[in-house]
Amino acid sequence: MAFYRGAFLFLLVCLLNHSVWGKVELTMNDNLEVYLGDSAEIPCHYSFYGLDEEPSFVMIQWFVRAAGSGPRMRIFYSDDSEQIVDNNTDYSGRIEVTSDQKGTTLLIQNVQLSDEKEFFCQVNGLAAGYAERKTQLRVFAPPEAPVIEGVTTGVSVSNIIPSKVASCEARNGYPKPNITWYKDNEPLTPTAGQVNVITLVTRESTGFYSVQSTLEYKLAKQDKDSRFFCEVSFSVPGDIRVMESHRINVTVHYPTTMVELWKESPKGLVKEGDTVELRCQGDGNPPPLFIFSKEQEPDVVLESRGDVLMLPTVSRKDSGIYQCRPLDSVGQAVKGEVQLTVHYLDPAVVIPKDSEVMLTGEDLVASCNALSSLKTVTVWYKDGEVVGHGNTLHLDDATFETSGEYVCSVIVPSLPSLNTSGSVHIIVQGGPQVVGVEEEVQLAEVAGRTVNLSCEAHGHPPPRISWSIIGSQHWDEVMSKSNDHMTHSTVSVKVSSDVSAVCNASNDMGTEVKVFSIKAIPRVTRTAPFSPVEGSGVIIVVIILCLLLLAILGSVLYFLHKKGKIPCGRSGKQEITKEKHTKDDIVVEMKNNPKTEDAVLLKAVNGEKKGPNEQVTVV
Repeated sequence: MAFYRGAFLFLLVCLLNHSVWGKVELTMNDNLEVYLGDSAEIPCHYSFYGLDEEPSFVMIQWFVRAAGSGPRMRIFYSDDSEQIVDNNTDYSGRIEVTSDQKGTTLLIQNVQLSDEKEFFCQVNGLAAGYAERKTQLRVFAPPEAPVIEGVTTGVSVSNIIPSKVASCEARNGYPKPNITWYKDNEPLTPTAGQVNVITLVTRESTGFYSVQSTLEYKLAKQDKDSRFFCEVSFSVPGDIRVMESHRINVTVHYPTTMVELWKESPKGLVKEGDTVELRCQGDGNPPPLFIFSKEQEPDVVLESRGDVLMLPTVSRKDSGIYQCRPLDSVGQAVKGEVQLTVHYLDPAVVIPKDSEVMLTGEDLVASCNALSSLKTVTVWYKDGEVVGHGNTLHLDDATFETSGEYVCSVIVPSLPSLNTSGSVHIIVQGGPQVVGVEEEVQLAEVAGRTVNLSCEAHGHPPPRISWSIIGSQHWDEVMSKSNDHMTHSTVSVKVSSDVSAVCNASNDMGTEVKVFSIKAIPRVTRTAPFSPVEGSGVIIVVIILCLLLLAILGSVLYFLHKKGKIPCGRSGKQEITKEKHTKDDIVVEMKNNPKTEDAVLLKAVNGEKKGPNEQVTVV
């Protein structure tokens, strides 16, 4: 709204200028100089004349324009009713404007190099008059102390042209500083065949100027004790100041005519993350200093240490042709080159990502890819075992055993230290599968004994196991364990009669049961341990023979009685007496089911209860 209102008022002023009743006079400084980071106050004084009274409406606008030409941009607007700092400019939040009846002042905080522009003050009193003036803002930043570097390896006195003696650099100054050379406190001016000064001015990305000056001088023997230094002069608000470098001494050297550049380390192929050392060597005596650069960026001097260029933690963008040349080879095509190739292996990308859910019986193809500058080999692992080779892994007819984490390892055979890996977690879902559910489990156990029943079920989500016990009141779960796709449960059951135990495994995908049938074997007394070579059939035969003998004996006694051979009177009474039998008379041995350690015990004929390891005698 302020913009449209200002435009409207500006047009109105243009129409009224043909019949202006008064005039306005502006007073501003042509230039204002400040240090970088300081605050700048730009005053704009105005006065109206030709009027009987001060105007009732005054519109003030501040504009900025790059020095020289180009469009200008408004940064502030005010009238009798409002004051607005324009948004989305470099000055939003950094400027303040104060006004009174005599003028207005623009305050710029934290002045930057980019603020070195023309600032326009526009005052519009409508019929009272219109005027505009500008102030050029100049920003100053003193450079760092000058750095001088002499040719420590010396200069040959046999050179017929001036040779490099030293270089001086003044960094990060504004405006551009100047460098002057001195020998033994005497200024050196460029002289053909004797003194040559090469100046390189660099405008940094920050806007500062860096100046590098190289002094070439034709030395004579008497100059061996001379002291050279450079002086940098620079402007500050309202003044010019100077700083001197330290003094250096130079010696002689022989020019270099051939340079060799090679990779010192690492040996063999280079991968991302390595620290590369490039070494440059010339045939000068003694060796000169070298300047390193890339062929792709010949004007960018790489930071080096003597004849060595260290490239820490290289990446693929550091690949290219590297060059080195002697520091004193100005104007000479003496350089060494080496091709540096940085090999890389990007992180492995596994599809599906992170995890994948499958149903039992489904198929899945997983892929693993990693971009590399060299040939790669991919191996798949599960639980440390190799399960596949190549970029793809086929999982067919998934089972619960298929579940788990699959890791793909990508290596570069020609550079084994270059490797990466990725993984995918496979989850196989399905209803419970009880181990051994195909048939009912038949067991036999001596009554009174305790038997442990185990039930294991596979599935995902992990199955829940519950027990249903019929025929025993004394049972409890003694062990339960589970993992992501398996549940195991063990119950202890006391056998008192025939028992039917049902293991019920269930999850959200279904239910499956396993049935245990336990036959209870009655416990009887035994008199002797069973022979390991005799079976239960021998016991049955012995029992049958004993019954036959008793039947025959009864028949004979009945026959004799009928014939009168055996009188029924007291005097002729025949007595059947119980003879005391020994343990060696009749031995009956019985064996239980092979799964049961105890034998079936029989009770002795005379009613005497025998021990479990004793023989039973039947008469």
